[in-house]
Amino acid sequence: MSYNSGLTIDPDASTDDQWPIGISVASDGRIFTTYTRGSYRYTLGVVVNKTAEAPYPNLDLNLPVDQLNTTWHGISFGSGNSSAFISVQALYITSKTATRPETLWVLDTGRPTIHNAQGDPSMPYAQPGGPKVVAISLANDTIYQTYTFPSTVHYPDSYFNDLRFDFNASLSGTSGHGIAYLVDSSNEGRPGFIMLDLGTGESWRRLSEDPSVLRGPQDLPVYQGHPGYYLQKGSPAAWQLEGLDGINLTPDGKTMFYSPLSQNTMYSIPSANLRERDTNELAEIWAHANVSNHGQRGGNANGFEGDTNGYIYQLMPTYNAVFYFDPADGQTHPFVRDPRIVWPDGASIGADGYIYLNINQLPYQPDWNNGIDLRQHPGAILRCKLPGNGTKVTSLYS
Repeated sequence: MSYNSGLTIDPDASTDDQWPIGISVASDGRIFTTYTRGSYRYTLGVVVNKTAEAPYPNLDLNLPVDQLNTTWHGISFGSGNSSAFISVQALYITSKTATRPETLWVLDTGRPTIHNAQGDPSMPYAQPGGPKVVAISLANDTIYQTYTFPSTVHYPDSYFNDLRFDFNASLSGTSGHGIAYLVDSSNEGRPGFIMLDLGTGESWRRLSEDPSVLRGPQDLPVYQGHPGYYLQKGSPAAWQLEGLDGINLTPDGKTMFYSPLSQNTMYSIPSANLRERDTNELAEIWAHANVSNHGQRGGNANGFEGDTNGYIYQLMPTYNAVFYFDPADGQTHPFVRDPRIVWPDGASIGADGYIYLNINQLPYQPDWNNGIDLRQHPGAILRCKLPGNGTKVTSLYS
């Protein structure tokens, strides 16, 4: 099968020198993007035309830069403010139902990047209240629910990376009001899944530090022909540290596919194992025992997305490409490849049957290159038509 050649440039994302991370596309065509905080004025935006974004829902919901972190006994922590955005990583939109509006779900890490007087970057630990999931109604652009996490579930060194939802009222292990599956990618080495019951607000962990969620040992990817060492100013040269990254549920909600960024292998687990509660003393043992290894895909993969064909789209920064995994044949296939795909960091499938990609040239940012910014403006949003009349999965939201 040859690569898709129907890639087109959609609105770019270069306002205020902000580089897009997360992306989600609403049924009315609005495109929302995120920008992880360092010195950016805002962390959640909406595209307003082909060359500009604006803070969403408004600028006042973004903590000012000088309030993003605090220090306790010489240890830096991100803000514990649960009513304002600190550093938003990921977005996901669920469709309108009889009981819930079309919703933009916002995943705030609570962990901004800060720089000392010499320009050396670091990331403060999280404190309860800062890491959160925020539900915004797209019908009236207002927040209607916020969920926070105890330190026994979201650790100080946890890092929220992505999220998926299932609102099936009969799901095991839930209150019947839906569940969110959240990624903890933890550069510090304790990645895993965090589950959130949307009815009770209770949360719990699964697969913490399982080999399938850990970063690959001394993994050295190649970007644009150059070995990709992690060159952070003020620190020794290192390898990519990120663990669990891409996730996606099958359209029936029964299986979660996932992978760390710096492994080349696709894994899955029955979602029922992730929902099993701690009242079952065997819950974690069963979860580890039920991980499936689907083999290598040929390279590192960043975020995932999924369509009504059941395909799992994998963003492949080392190949300037997007591959897809087909559970029906157990193989990874080529989808689209283009020199403009320089680190696809987020993906979203719209109701129009296109997959939208954020392109932010992440390996060339200053924090990965000894403080030197090698990116070329602008950042961009690209889109490509899905194969086989694929479109956004809505079966999990009724």
